[in-house]
Amino acid sequence: MKEQTEVRTLKLGRYVVIDDEPCSILGLSHAKPGKHGSAKARVDAIGVFDGQKRSIVQPVTAKIYVPMIDRRSGQILMMSEDSVQLMDMDTYETFDIKLPDELKGKLRENMEVSYLDYDGRRKLDVRT
Repeated sequence: MKEQTEVRTLKLGRYVVIDDEPCSILGLSHAKPGKHGSAKARVDAIGVFDGQKRSIVQPVTAKIYVPMIDRRSGQILMMSEDSVQLMDMDTYETFDIKLPDELKGKLRENMEVSYLDYDGRRKLDVRT
């Protein structure tokens, strides 16, 4: 799910949809209006699920999509070399999530972790 907002209302650390991919905003810069044009904003972001850097330049009054990303908590039921099996703490649904390289060795079974859920895509969001 996503909703529309104006470019001028975006803030650092929030999310935005660029090229149909949810991204976290890394940088915002605004340019003054010119003689015959409107003020422009440059948004630099990084993809939440794929890690690619993206940027767009839009008028500050342009509409842009903001993704509705859910932050949920789950308990690790089982771990393998490259994935973990999580159980959602609210719905008790179980599913597998790929284990990022930077989290290997830091997680253990029965540990409660947070994860991001957007449009059927999930990613571990552990801040260690």
